[in-house]
Amino acid sequence: MDLKQTIILEALRLFSLKGYLSTSVQDIISAAGASKGGFYNHFRSKEELFHAVLDEARTIWRENNLAGLEAIPTPVEKVKKLLTNFKDIYLRDTQCLPGGCIFVTLSVELDDQMPDLAHEVNKGFEGLKSMINGLLERGRESGELKAATDTQAVTEMIFAGLLGATVIYGVDKSAEKLDRTINALLDYLNRLAPDR
Repeated sequence: MDLKQTIILEALRLFSLKGYLSTSVQDIISAAGASKGGFYNHFRSKEELFHAVLDEARTIWRENNLAGLEAIPTPVEKVKKLLTNFKDIYLRDTQCLPGGCIFVTLSVELDDQMPDLAHEVNKGFEGLKSMINGLLERGRESGELKAATDTQAVTEMIFAGLLGATVIYGVDKSAEKLDRTINALLDYLNRLAPDR
């Protein structure tokens, strides 16, 4: 792994644990085993590094949460797989994200302090909600969900549940609580299926 990638991964870990504002460039340099010159050879500023870290975090998110979705033929089952991956793979990835979901950490921390950076994080949340809503819409159209299902409301509930699960898991790392929260969302989706 080259120095640039090492800096990005170490910054990702540190931002996950300490947040962006509480992580200094020196913290990152030390964790990466780099020099100041090595850092600034690859990044003009901590903010430029932030964008590279965000790109890496999005890649990890996609790899962990979308794993296996392409093999699932029905849209609602894809949402269920996403929820299961989020619980079983993404949130438990302590190698890359020892502090938990970096997107939640950054959005809370940066909202008032650095709204431009928080806006970049929020784009991902909006994309996730759009993806979930699209899958639920297709599920309703194909008969996987009751015809009267308000897919936008269900999307918001799922998204809020994911955020809640992330915060709860970040506080105490309780696999039992995480399982219970995500399983409640899965049960809710199952109850939206038409009676057969």
